[in-house]
Amino acid sequence: MITSEADTWDIDASSCLSCGQFVDWDKMPEPEQEVHIPQDILGKPLKELKKLAREGYWAASHTLRAQVYHRLIQQVACRLITPDALVYRDVASRLFGKLSVSSHPLPEFLEGCSMPTYCLNLEGVTALKKILICVANLFPDITYSPILPSLVALLLHYSEDEAQCFENISRLIASNTPHTSYIDQSFLAHRASSMTFGDLANKHCPAAHKLIASTSENVFEVYSEWLSWLFHDLPFNYAIRVFDVYLLEGQKVLYRIALALLKQYRLSVTSTELERTDTKADLQAFVQNIAEHMTVDKLLERAFGIRLFSRKEIWLLQMANRKALMERGITMVQSR
Repeated sequence: MITSEADTWDIDASSCLSCGQFVDWDKMPEPEQEVHIPQDILGKPLKELKKLAREGYWAASHTLRAQVYHRLIQQVACRLITPDALVYRDVASRLFGKLSVSSHPLPEFLEGCSMPTYCLNLEGVTALKKILICVANLFPDITYSPILPSLVALLLHYSEDEAQCFENISRLIASNTPHTSYIDQSFLAHRASSMTFGDLANKHCPAAHKLIASTSENVFEVYSEWLSWLFHDLPFNYAIRVFDVYLLEGQKVLYRIALALLKQYRLSVTSTELERTDTKADLQAFVQNIAEHMTVDKLLERAFGIRLFSRKEIWLLQMANRKALMERGITMVQSR
């Protein structure tokens, strides 16, 4: 969550970021529309920025999105000592100066986790691995974070180099805004978020929740994939629009969008599909083929039409779920 209004940030074609070196442009969607970009767009109040992001304004230009991302993340309130681009260059030089990236194992916190690459080229995939290895080196407290590879991959599409991407993901990791978060960094936090999503699904999507409960042996196992729906299963042009609003509004917005997907799944499922037992796989396939059911604009419209709890109430619910898990002794990854 951005905690202060931006100064006036000029968007000027002559000062474009040299983003794109990590992108396979044959896979990358074209900008949705070319529009005139006001010079003072990022000097607008936070409320107006949220509206622009929800309406897909950043999708009008790769340059605009790259500059917006960097500027917004630089305004995220975070811990005083947070590794930056200079630290990354130093650590990366030390780690990869003599040995190739392939000789370094991926961090333990990614064990069993998928690593989407979206529209990255081979250079981008290598950069993704390097950044994740450096994150593990500089953030030893991270023990489990399945969402992290997707966020780094998405940022790399709009970063001018590895160091800038690392600095921006570091700020999201180190965010200390009250009652909000960007990235779950432990199995306990991830599990508590999944329980919270289950609570919200029960309240806001009762029909879908009832369907999942009746067709699944373990409802929680289905809901434990809720973040994967957004940052693994959604196509790139949907995931990047989710990322647009996520940077401005934090994790709360992810609950909204996942609930909207769940609602649409219930509306789209057929009687034949109801007879299946693998609801988890059905939901994954549904999200991967979401374009057959609704546009990204319609998805976001429905997401923001849900009357959700306040950010503080959701945070309190997460804390209650975390406490319940700790009382049951569930703080570390069991068998995956």
